[in-house]
Amino acid sequence: MTDPQIDPRVPPTGTGCVECDDVGGWWVHLRRCAACGHIGCCDTSPAKHATAHFRETGHRYIRSFEPGESWYWDYVAEETVEGPPLAPPECRPEDQPSPGPADRVPADWRSQLARINAA
Repeated sequence: MTDPQIDPRVPPTGTGCVECDDVGGWWVHLRRCAACGHIGCCDTSPAKHATAHFRETGHRYIRSFEPGESWYWDYVAEETVEGPPLAPPECRPEDQPSPGPADRVPADWRSQLARINAA
């Protein structure tokens, strides 16, 4: 697929969710904006920063930023799509756990997610 909203030359903004890092938050999985490289947390994560980035910018495509995953999601069509390889690195560091980062994940993270996702 060639689309002006996918720029394979743009590197990721870091190795973790930009907004979670700013406030000391944590995430379950990471997503990478295919237009600008913004790394945000997934919709299973407490803050859902990847979707918030789409809503703020209109950048419709994200790619998984998890090791071993290369799928894309189109927020507008609400479906998975094919896309090109992106500038390295293509995933978070493999020694960075999920959820992460390790030093910020609360011991009761599963029950916190259950409460958040039930609301």
